[in-house]
Amino acid sequence: MQKIVDFINANWDATRRYTPEDNDTLIGLPKPYTVPSIRDHFNEIYYWDTYFTNVGLIISGKVGYAKDNTEDIAYLINKYGFMPNGNRTYYLNRSQPPFFSLMIRDVYEAEKDKAWLAEMYAAACVEYKFWQEKRSTENGLNRYYHNLDRTDVEDYRRSAEYYCRRLNSEMPEDDDTVYNYAQNCRIVCESGWDCNSRFGHRLFDYNWIDLNSLLFAMEKNMAYFAAELDNGESELWQSRAEKRRVLLNELCWNEKMGMFCDYDFKNGVQSDFVSLASFYPLFVGLATPEQAARTVKLLSKVEMEYGLACCEKRDDLLGLQWDYPHGWAPLHYMTVEGLFKYGFEQDAIRIAKKYCSTVERNFEETGNIWEHYDTDTGKVSVTKEKSYQITMMGWSAGIYLHCLGIIK
Repeated sequence: MQKIVDFINANWDATRRYTPEDNDTLIGLPKPYTVPSIRDHFNEIYYWDTYFTNVGLIISGKVGYAKDNTEDIAYLINKYGFMPNGNRTYYLNRSQPPFFSLMIRDVYEAEKDKAWLAEMYAAACVEYKFWQEKRSTENGLNRYYHNLDRTDVEDYRRSAEYYCRRLNSEMPEDDDTVYNYAQNCRIVCESGWDCNSRFGHRLFDYNWIDLNSLLFAMEKNMAYFAAELDNGESELWQSRAEKRRVLLNELCWNEKMGMFCDYDFKNGVQSDFVSLASFYPLFVGLATPEQAARTVKLLSKVEMEYGLACCEKRDDLLGLQWDYPHGWAPLHYMTVEGLFKYGFEQDAIRIAKKYCSTVERNFEETGNIWEHYDTDTGKVSVTKEKSYQITMMGWSAGIYLHCLGIIK
């Protein structure tokens, strides 16, 4: 719909901020950056949001904006040793899904600036070290985690209280449960799936299939960058990627269910929770053609009339915003791209059409693009975490433009 395209192109500049100096909790950044919303929500750069925002910026011909965003993320990585959730001091206790290497690749392939690539490569090496040193488990795979200090009672109680508010539940009385809730709070925020029912209240015991797929993508991208830079490190990154591929097949592929599963490393079992996370191995090219074909059959569990729900409908869902029936732009993008990568074009186009139609229907009614949508009703989602609706440019705009390009 041209009206939405015009709306997006007219409002990209309204999402730009420039704060070169620290200001209260806001961390200053050297370049202007893009925030998710035109209005008063989310006036910071957010980590994984920015990848999908950049997709839209590049489609709109604003590669320079995407490059600025990527350089700001490199600045934060170099400053703190990892990319925080966003450029706020209160986000320094966690990261978010590692999309930095994918941002680098998109910008590099648009400009082919090898001097710039060398700078970004160095920052990506710093980020990789964080994930391997701070977020690895004994089996060789990674998890989302936290940096809570058990001795800082005020800090972890505050996190537990936030977690309970998001779940609309009572604060537990015993301190061990309070601390576990605090851990879950930090981990679910780092995961980007804030909040979801995939792991109950045991998020710290799992190797997440989405995280490990993204780290596989990082290793493959770094091999590509190293080859472009001819720095002698390409084979090292390739070997890391292959090692992760083997581990994911050994620990996470479930032949009976026909999907890659999250792995409970504490109990040595795979989760049977069907979510769009199982499409990440297709998005990053990790799955074999046979595994991809098996995974595509999962669409019957997550595809609804108005798009893709985060997960299947289950009796044990907690009713959270990253559960059924809510549909989010980034999960549509990665699923659609994964389907295309393995030749399932009709499925990809059908899903892209559903996402665009839902965005268009709500734009006609409200004159705006929104954070996420209800895939059962086709309306803007309201959840127990947010009883209000949030307007969104960011990834909702970026992925709308991408899907629109697919179906035209």
